[in-house]
Amino acid sequence: MPRQHSYRTSVTWTGNTGSGTSNYRAYDRDHEVHAEGPPPLPGTADPAFRGTADRWNPEQLLLASLAQCHMLSYLALSALEGVVIVAYTDDAEGTMAEDGAGGGRFTEVVLRPRVEVASADDAERARTLHGDAHEKCFIANSVNFPVRHEPVVTVRGA
Repeated sequence: MPRQHSYRTSVTWTGNTGSGTSNYRAYDRDHEVHAEGPPPLPGTADPAFRGTADRWNPEQLLLASLAQCHMLSYLALSALEGVVIVAYTDDAEGTMAEDGAGGGRFTEVVLRPRVEVASADDAERARTLHGDAHEKCFIANSVNFPVRHEPVVTVRGA
């Protein structure tokens, strides 16, 4: 029986420098993202849109969500298949195009997971599990742009 999950977050703007949004340059884009349990996440806009580089922006968070979801799906499938993963990193990259009218959209995300397996016998299955993980990833299944993956699998000690 399919289950339904609900999630809640709160976003609080903290960037009022005294005159609110009296003009486009009068306010900071700083905000905090809250959810029950984890500490607040400091957010802002991309520096291209008057944010600062020392806080997370929504575009980075979307990219991180896709990379996290793929990794977690992949690790779960690996465990269920008996493929022993001993290390995993991903240097993901996303492309967003502005539309010239103040909006835009992501056009593509490329995940570049680097996976280390415990045994050479698991290397090929470890590679193919990325496709299965992509099919299972809740976040990748929720976006309307391509999410590609370019995995590299190595064997520990080889």
